[in-house]
Amino acid sequence: MSEQEHDHKILGPKLDLFTFSDAVGKGLPLFTAKGATVRRELERFIVDEEIKRGYQHVITPDIAKLDLYRKSGHYPHYKDSMYAPIKVEDEEFMLRPMTCPHHFELYLRKPVSYRELPMRIAEVAKLYRFEQSGELMGLQRVRSFCLSDAHIICASEEQATDEASQALDLIEYVTGVLGLTHGKDYWYRLSLGDRSNKEKYYKNDAAWEKGEELLRQMLQKRGQKFDEAKDEAAFYGPKIDVQMRNANGKEDTAFTVQYDFCMPDRFDLTYVGPDGESKRAFVVHRSSIGAIERIMAFLIERYAGAFPVWLSPIQAKILPISDKLNKYAQELTLELKKHDIRVELDDRSESVGKKIRDAEMEKVPYMLIIGEKEAKAKTVSIRGRNQRDLGTMKLENFIKKISDEIANRA
Repeated sequence: MSEQEHDHKILGPKLDLFTFSDAVGKGLPLFTAKGATVRRELERFIVDEEIKRGYQHVITPDIAKLDLYRKSGHYPHYKDSMYAPIKVEDEEFMLRPMTCPHHFELYLRKPVSYRELPMRIAEVAKLYRFEQSGELMGLQRVRSFCLSDAHIICASEEQATDEASQALDLIEYVTGVLGLTHGKDYWYRLSLGDRSNKEKYYKNDAAWEKGEELLRQMLQKRGQKFDEAKDEAAFYGPKIDVQMRNANGKEDTAFTVQYDFCMPDRFDLTYVGPDGESKRAFVVHRSSIGAIERIMAFLIERYAGAFPVWLSPIQAKILPISDKLNKYAQELTLELKKHDIRVELDDRSESVGKKIRDAEMEKVPYMLIIGEKEAKAKTVSIRGRNQRDLGTMKLENFIKKISDEIANRA
């Protein structure tokens, strides 16, 4: 397949997953029902998995007072990539570019004991960043996106380092489910700060040295190859970036794990220690599946639009060979829907060859072809995409086969 045939900017609209509208604005994607289905599956997957791993999933507003971002330091550090303030009743508000201040305010709602740490606060959060027009690129770089974000409040540097390693465990699990391999499809980059750049980075040389060395040693202990890159850190601390390359050959960051020695001071994040005294907390920021839009772009290109069954917007298409078989086809459609299988019935008065070609163009994993023989025997003739003839089987057998694939995310 050519590079163009993998490019999500071409494939996405062709498969009717998303579009852009000048009337809505640049960099603001509109997801169709099919595209929204892929998003929803990714979001459900990561939320369920994180809850299993001890994350508290929360919901916070898309907007907050500008003073909150002054307090966090995102304003003015991120001022150029934030939307302009919104003035309402003599107060200034801002569309949020990140969730950390919101999560810290949740943490501060009541005293926290050391026994409650680490506390993993997570959210699939809508964020807004004003990327320059020349930087916008399909779903990979947009102005409105959903991030699988989390902030882990810890009782010690050792606990924070362990949580950073566990975040990489989660990332490697996620990438494995998505069919990605470390070293081949993605790689790690240790992103460091520049001590001399006082405008870009929070001033605390000793903390930078300690934070960078903690992440470096953690990666070395895991025995995984990684690159180092100067001047690529967040303003509040060093980070581990999970890098991927798109169909156009451009390298981009998909997920991050960040060590933060700045926000605990700015927000006075503390916990009550075993001695009853208040102690300073430590923070790890991490994203397990990245921005949903960006990972969708990578996956569209990775699979050339032919998603695995669990992610496919339409998992099966029923193709009767003539109009007189539509009644049986409708019965099959209802039965598949009862088993939560995403199914469509193509009851157009077209040849079965035309229906098959259209389903293959849509990258549908399974086509159920219904002829008179199948209707009489109460069976279905199964065809997989890429011209795979899977033979004839009872509907209940097909339902078990596809349901197992969906459940196992095969």
